[in-house]
Amino acid sequence: MAKFKTRLKAKMKGDKVNIKAIVSHPMETGRRKDKKTGEKIPTHYINEVVVTANDKVLLTADWSGTISKNPYLSFNYAGKSGDKVKLNWKDNQGNTGEAEKTVK
Repeated sequence: MAKFKTRLKAKMKGDKVNIKAIVSHPMETGRRKDKKTGEKIPTHYINEVVVTANDKVLLTADWSGTISKNPYLSFNYAGKSGDKVKLNWKDNQGNTGEAEKTVK
């Protein structure tokens, strides 16, 4: 199983919480070929993302191979300082990742 790094930031911006996240992931479509062998590189992409704050779902996303390598996600929500924000993802090969931050 490969290692994937998930980075998450959660900061107050005025009266909203700004969430920024990036996942180190190849996001392969299955259409590219290996330059050395000429064989197709198998599909490998994040297909589910869930973001929660204090165990309440803020966002769910169903992704596919059309999302770029090392996907970046950013959004705002009406929260407060001290909220516990958690991002979980899983990919089509069974890998998972998560990150958690407290809003400052």
